[in-house]
Amino acid sequence: MTATRWASGSVSEKELHEQRAATDRAADEFRRASDGALAATGREDDHYVAELKHSLADLAAFRERADARSGDADRTIGYYSDLVDHIIRVYQNEFSHAEDAELIQESGLVVTVFTVTEMVARETTILAMAGPSRRLSPSGFAEFVNSVGSQRYQYDEWVAPYLTAEDKAAYDQVFASDGWKTKVRLEDVVISDHQSTASGIELPEEADAWQDAYDEFAPRLAALNAEQGRALLVHADAKATQLENEVIWLIVGNGAAVIAVAAVIVLTTRSVLRRLRGLHERTVAIAEDTLPDVVARLQRGQPVDEDALPAVSGDRDEVGRISDAFARVVSVSVDGHARLAAERQGFGMFAAGIASRTGNLVSRQLALTDELQDAFGHNEELLARLMRSDQLTVGMRRQIENLLILAGGEIPDPHTEPMRVADLLREAAAEVEDFRRIERQALDEISVAPRVISEISHLLAELLDNATRFSPPQSKVVIRAELVTDGLLVDIEDRGPRVTAATYEEMNGRLHSAPPYAVLAENAHRLGLFVVGHIAEQLGATVTLRRSVYGGTSAVVILPEELLVPTEPVRAGKEAPRAAMPAPAPGPFDERKPELVLHAKTRSAARRTPERLPERPVESKPSVPSPTRNGDAKPALPERIPQAHIAEQLRAPHAPETGVHQDAATPEEVADAWADYEHGTQTVEEELRQDQP
Repeated sequence: MTATRWASGSVSEKELHEQRAATDRAADEFRRASDGALAATGREDDHYVAELKHSLADLAAFRERADARSGDADRTIGYYSDLVDHIIRVYQNEFSHAEDAELIQESGLVVTVFTVTEMVARETTILAMAGPSRRLSPSGFAEFVNSVGSQRYQYDEWVAPYLTAEDKAAYDQVFASDGWKTKVRLEDVVISDHQSTASGIELPEEADAWQDAYDEFAPRLAALNAEQGRALLVHADAKATQLENEVIWLIVGNGAAVIAVAAVIVLTTRSVLRRLRGLHERTVAIAEDTLPDVVARLQRGQPVDEDALPAVSGDRDEVGRISDAFARVVSVSVDGHARLAAERQGFGMFAAGIASRTGNLVSRQLALTDELQDAFGHNEELLARLMRSDQLTVGMRRQIENLLILAGGEIPDPHTEPMRVADLLREAAAEVEDFRRIERQALDEISVAPRVISEISHLLAELLDNATRFSPPQSKVVIRAELVTDGLLVDIEDRGPRVTAATYEEMNGRLHSAPPYAVLAENAHRLGLFVVGHIAEQLGATVTLRRSVYGGTSAVVILPEELLVPTEPVRAGKEAPRAAMPAPAPGPFDERKPELVLHAKTRSAARRTPERLPERPVESKPSVPSPTRNGDAKPALPERIPQAHIAEQLRAPHAPETGVHQDAATPEEVADAWADYEHGTQTVEEELRQDQP
């Protein structure tokens, strides 16, 4: 009636006044009944009852708005819908306190029937809001559709299957009436055939028949609902009367029996409570201590003590059944974790085996590349391609080692002597494809223990590779190392794109804690980050990513002091470092061109210690150009001179060749690689000179 009046419909003032008076009387009766029930049971004011009372207090204000058509119509009508929702929740909550399953089922059926009737009433209200213009707003149409779907679904799923045959026949008579059929047909007409509802919909003319149809079936439906409610109350009263009679008979008829029963109840209750308390304590201990420890041991591949897990006792009482059920749950959980751990360990062993065999193939490929370099080092173009192939193969090997690390394996480390930090930085940079952009700065003279050289080099190579790939191609990536209080600090700084603080926090979190396989599967594009985290955890090192002063990213690695060893000074009589080699005679090659060091046959050769570096001696003189097929002379690459690494007194002098003409056809990659490598070699030579006594 309020909706019709708001939409300028014809509503009798007398009927509206009578309906409001009836509503007020019902509200007053509800307040008195609820207060009396709460006082009789000694309960405090129920939350749902308090909400309903609060909503009823606003009834007069919303009536004034409706009469004056002040404010939003949807909000005013929504108040009435919310008020009915509060009523439904009150009865749902009150009926849920019953301890009789049959009574709870009947009460749920009555509340659902009332809800279905309320949905039909809301449909009527929504159509009344359309008024003479017969136009629904988008929100009104959406609420109409929801009400239709809700009342149909709830009746089909939660009412019809639980009605008695007699009640079902009574409701079927209502649904077979012309009024209900008209209602269903109009619902389908209003809902269907709408291309767009963004601006609302216009109701068909036949929607005017809705009110007449509603007036026909609504009283019959309300009468059935009231009958369902009365039947529920009769059943509840019968249950209450039955309980009262039983209690009176027990008290009056046999007081002694009551005392005996009370004693048995007390003893039984204490026994049950004691057993329940023990069950609770065992359950908490297993859930908080035993089960996490068992799962952790299974994940580490360690055996599990079955005696620590709860066993099925076979007790037939309720507490025993609960205890046995919990024991079975724990057993199923442990079996599931055991299978997962076995599958993960099996896959890890499988992946480690594949990575190991593939790594052997890659090592053989590097050995073949090294042999080809030795055999065809005079061919500049071929040597450049061999260098490129070697670099890609080394990157492939690093990815295989990543798989080996994530599978739980270890990187084989053939080093037997400490390695200077300067050489370690150079070795890590050599594994990066774009190594020419890397600038190395070893600020302190210190060496790294042999057992961790490969792992540290791999960690730094991953960070350097990430820095070169995510920074502009023309920019430099700087890696510097110096001693700090906590050990050795290695800082890798690039000038890549800006990264948000939240992203840094997320990445650092993954670096500082090894993630589970589920996280690895979701972040397959960030395996390098996980590999760095695994290696750092094994080394006891910390890796932190942060924004650099240039706007890029700075990766700060802190290696613990126990991984460092003092650098032994180079003594005369040992293998002469590169700094002891004589400068070549002047010639067409005014600068020394050291031999390109491809990654060698094994990992030990690929990551050379300073003592083994002279195995690839520097060029001491330019070679004689070899004639080409077309008769043009191309400068040969510097030839490796036997015994070039020993002292100058033991070496025969080699006069430089003259007349070698530089050919513009020399591949640019070879020249760039030589220049970069020469710069690194000269830096190391200067450092070695300072170490000599």
